[in-house]
Amino acid sequence: MSFLHAIVLGLVEGITEFLPISSTAHLILASHVLKLTESEFLKSFEIIIQLGAILSVVVLYWSKFWNWDVLKKLVVAVIPTGVIGLTVYKAIKGYLLGNVTVVLLALLIGGIALIVFERFQQSSEKEVDFSEITYKKAFLIGLFQAIAVIPGVSRSAATIVGGSLIGVSKRTIVEFSFMLAVPTMVAASGLELIKGRSALSGNYGMLAVGFVVSFITAIVAIKSFLGYIKKHDFSVFGWYRIVLAVVYFLVIGR
Repeated sequence: MSFLHAIVLGLVEGITEFLPISSTAHLILASHVLKLTESEFLKSFEIIIQLGAILSVVVLYWSKFWNWDVLKKLVVAVIPTGVIGLTVYKAIKGYLLGNVTVVLLALLIGGIALIVFERFQQSSEKEVDFSEITYKKAFLIGLFQAIAVIPGVSRSAATIVGGSLIGVSKRTIVEFSFMLAVPTMVAASGLELIKGRSALSGNYGMLAVGFVVSFITAIVAIKSFLGYIKKHDFSVFGWYRIVLAVVYFLVIGR
């Protein structure tokens, strides 16, 4: 793995982290296209550079993180994800992370689900109001987010669709999903630093490059995504997932 690879993967992470298209899937597929060896370092790298993208949320939503009521709801939402994530950590890293077949199936099924969801979803122009999210709804959103332990599902897609299904307006669940990414990914990356530190030894320079690139790119991606959803739904992301999965399988995956 070279510094150029670190830059490319940082760009991929920053662009895709907060879109409902799965950043993990894109990192795995990009690594496959770049013919990078599926090493323990690469798996850890793909998890840890997500912290760069997550830092962009802290910068953009700094004032909202000081809202005590919102903070408590974020804690409630992250509990089920943390419990499930810790329970299946070894299985995910050992068998699912890096598995292209699992990723392509998750992209395809998730794309279909997004299109079907938007077909029956009523549009909403409501402004962001976190009071819509009760503690019960926060916990349920955390359960939906836990589905994203499967590579290719997309954490943002799971939380956005799940939140909408339980009655949270689109813009509110999108911004709550952004903020929920912070404790979730800090915990995931922290766990990776502790358990996979031996694989990271001597490669901190490449980690730093991927981190910085994903941070800068994610800021642009978040602002663009928020502007997009004011006038459009998520159907285009569903079709994108389907096309990506099919094309990759037919052209590249052979």
